[in-house]
Amino acid sequence: MRIIKENSVAVVIDIQERLLPHIHQWEQVLQNCTRLIDGLQVLSVPLVVTQQYTKGLGPTDPAIVNKITGFSFIEKNTFSCYGEPVFKDKLATLGKKYVILSGIETHVCVLQTCLDLLESGYIPVVVEDCVSSRKPQDKLIAIERMRQEGARITTLESILFELTQCAGTETFKSISRLVK
Repeated sequence: MRIIKENSVAVVIDIQERLLPHIHQWEQVLQNCTRLIDGLQVLSVPLVVTQQYTKGLGPTDPAIVNKITGFSFIEKNTFSCYGEPVFKDKLATLGKKYVILSGIETHVCVLQTCLDLLESGYIPVVVEDCVSSRKPQDKLIAIERMRQEGARITTLESILFELTQCAGTETFKSISRLVK
């Protein structure tokens, strides 16, 4: 099944200042997430950002905030984004089928969001090199669980080119520059 940009929304989960430095390979994950955001904006895929308990974990990292045109976020206290009614309503309003997931932590908020999305009829697409956890083993097992449950697992470069669909366009050139 092909993932189509017109039927996709992306979610950036909890990439927050106080949590991020504790994440395995956080600098690479942050860099990958900002490139993903750049590419999704080139492709006009809507972005939804969440923050888990901002009072304790701080705001979204400035590298993310500065990339998103008209930045806003949905505050949540549930681990699953889908457990937050504002998030659920936002997805319903957007009316998209594919939900592209990035963020932290893979084995908690990303996993639980993925499972709830599957149960609710969405098709989650987890960008493996744009998610992480404090411990590599937790990420590994969570990715496997999501795969077993029916989520699509992909990479930054793969999803951006899949959404782009063809070469020789200005969009393709922009995406190519991002992944190099």
